[in-house]
Amino acid sequence: MAVGLAVVDLAMRGEFAAIEARFAPRLRVALPAGGLRKAWETEIGVIGAELRRGEPTAEDIAPGLVRVRVPLTGRHGGLTVLMGIDAEGALQGLRLDGAGGGGSAWAAPAYADPGRFEEREVVLDAGLGPVTGVLTLPRVGAEAAPSASAASAPSAATAGPAPGVVLLSGAGPFDRDGTAGPLKPLKDLAWGLASRGVASLRFDKVTGVHADRVAATPGFTLADEYVPHAVAAVRALQGAPGVDPARVFVLGHSAGGKVAPRVAAAEPSVAGLVLFAADAAPMNHAAVRVFRHIAALTPGLGAEAEAAIAELERQAARVDSPDLAADTPGAELPLGLSGAYWLDLRGYDPVATLAALDMPALLLQGGRDYQVTVADDLALWRAGLDGRPGVTVSVHERADHLFFMGDGPATPADYAVPGHVDGGVVAEIAEWITAQRL
Repeated sequence: MAVGLAVVDLAMRGEFAAIEARFAPRLRVALPAGGLRKAWETEIGVIGAELRRGEPTAEDIAPGLVRVRVPLTGRHGGLTVLMGIDAEGALQGLRLDGAGGGGSAWAAPAYADPGRFEEREVVLDAGLGPVTGVLTLPRVGAEAAPSASAASAPSAATAGPAPGVVLLSGAGPFDRDGTAGPLKPLKDLAWGLASRGVASLRFDKVTGVHADRVAATPGFTLADEYVPHAVAAVRALQGAPGVDPARVFVLGHSAGGKVAPRVAAAEPSVAGLVLFAADAAPMNHAAVRVFRHIAALTPGLGAEAEAAIAELERQAARVDSPDLAADTPGAELPLGLSGAYWLDLRGYDPVATLAALDMPALLLQGGRDYQVTVADDLALWRAGLDGRPGVTVSVHERADHLFFMGDGPATPADYAVPGHVDGGVVAEIAEWITAQRL
């Protein structure tokens, strides 16, 4: 309880670096740089200043893990700071539950027409427990949005059954929309695709909904993080009204793209894959590269940054070591992930897994992406899939990791600026999915 109150007091004073120092490693890597400050400022902008702190509550949710709720009231409303705190006082989870839902600045992109689709909630009960998802279904008979590549062509009516796609977010405790501050890339995709006649299902991740169970589960892996709920989502979408069960695809963003071939291997009815900035390079090496990129954008860090990079390089080398074991503590490894998680990653080759699958695939990559890059990741996909029929590669030079368009080097600060997945990219995905006549 005392830790939770201290965290809220720090936030009210604007001392976000001190809060981030209390993050457990898994939470630290999941939240983009500056993300906590931006999320806080967004929510406070909704409820107004002159904050008053209410009485906190606490409950034990697992051995050594407590959930603390601290209500706050502003001039125009309230929110609750929800935290998972372990026995050492580290933050295992942090969420702002308020009128803005942690991303109140989001507005529908211009290419989405809510009149062309409807949404309904579903529950996917798999893996470590149930999570909630959203079906986005084109309205039968609604006029689909015109093709971006043939804007003058006549619009087609959505005369079911429609193709569908399950949307997977990147690594970390993301909600169904992939929310990061004011950004909701999976919601952009769902609404944009539905406006073009493609159904979808997106869902809250187990690492967010059941963070307590994840923390208490020894041997938790990338497969546990994604596969059970993704397979359940494929089957739920196949059974949704107006959806063609033979044409349900999987679109994975970032780590979701990395694991997408594994999902398709586990569920052979998947019709094809869309890899959306999917990483292929070993994640321990990529973590060092990304940290170096971010450090180079922040002049003046000097010896502090070099020491942090050296420590991360030491941890990355531990992942490659034959001495790595399932019980190697996360504190000794990159990103705070356990030895079991890294062993699973080390034994999984996403490129070879996709190469062995008899299904079409669309690989999309941003030229300005510094997290998943053309040189380090797309090169591996291209080399491993060279000559493989049914593979389409599309590079968007001005796109960043979320396929937001811009110029110049991409930075973590870009995630604090409202934006949307590029409409041309959404149209490209819709056209590719629609063209796959199995």
